[in-house]
Amino acid sequence: MYDELCSYSNLFLAYQKARKGKTKKAYVIEFEKDLINNLKLLRTELLLHSYSPKPLKTFILRDPKTRKISKSHFRDRIIHHALINILEPIFDKTFIYDSYASRKNKGAHKAVKRFIKFQNKITKNGKLVFYKRIKDKELRLVKGYVLKADIKHYFQEMNHNILINIISRRIKDTRIIWLINKILKNFPLEIDFGKGIPLGNYTSQFFGNVYLNDLDYYIKHKLKIKYYIRYVDDFVIFHRDKNFLDNCKIKIQEFLINNLKLELHSDKTKIKSLYCGSDFLGFRVFLKHILLRRRNINKIKLKIDKVNNYDKLRDSVEGFLAYANFADCYKLKLALMDDLDYGVWYKDVNRYLKIKFLSY
Repeated sequence: MYDELCSYSNLFLAYQKARKGKTKKAYVIEFEKDLINNLKLLRTELLLHSYSPKPLKTFILRDPKTRKISKSHFRDRIIHHALINILEPIFDKTFIYDSYASRKNKGAHKAVKRFIKFQNKITKNGKLVFYKRIKDKELRLVKGYVLKADIKHYFQEMNHNILINIISRRIKDTRIIWLINKILKNFPLEIDFGKGIPLGNYTSQFFGNVYLNDLDYYIKHKLKIKYYIRYVDDFVIFHRDKNFLDNCKIKIQEFLINNLKLELHSDKTKIKSLYCGSDFLGFRVFLKHILLRRRNINKIKLKIDKVNNYDKLRDSVEGFLAYANFADCYKLKLALMDDLDYGVWYKDVNRYLKIKFLSY
């Protein structure tokens, strides 16, 4: 398996994946000046076990919450892709169907579609969730709930030993384990030794799925949960009985603490009526419609306010429209498209677009 990872064909494929969308970056151009020798050097380092990743470059993103992103050197990203090329076919077939992050033919939109399908099954297309008014008081009868859970500081708290043990169940080649340890130990000094993986690494997304696969199996096979969806460390469980979800929450918390050294985020883990709508992966999902989260609308407004080039502005708006097309926000999309169509005819294009859209 390690020999396959180190093969020139695998490293070249990994290089192609690592450069995708970044062909004009200076570090990619520099690497390509002597591409064959650079790949051969990487291969030699791997075969001789002399490979050592370069220090990560860390920066802060506020989008909208503050996150610390760690960026690997380009040559290390090639190694990451080479490793995942080998591991992904082995582990992906062990993942449950309803794990949607960083997997082929999955993604956030498909997870939201699955969310809608499950809530319709639980509520019989909304028939079991309704309210009626008696005199001046509102009496609501609800038979559909969702437990929306979030794991506290997931990537910072991921335990290296537990992750290695999980991977070692299927990967017996000690050289692969050596390389994984090399990648795991390359993190900023402020992270506690023996736990935490950096946000921004391609391997972190994959390891995140591997680490919580045990939780998926526990929920599906031990707790016998039929309607369950996970996207990275966010997951939802649907049921008609609120008390049942309360018990599930307690059992899941115990499992996480005892087996994975993690815990649920107390502020973000809640049981809600499906009647009230649920925030899920950037959308507000109701029984009969889907809306965008207000903070995502504010985010694009902020982005537009900072842009001073029409082409960049158009790219930003078109990207937002691709996301917004999944929701029921006709007037917002119409306002944006009108801005783009009519804004071309104005001299002060950017000022016109900003004023018109930001006032929406």
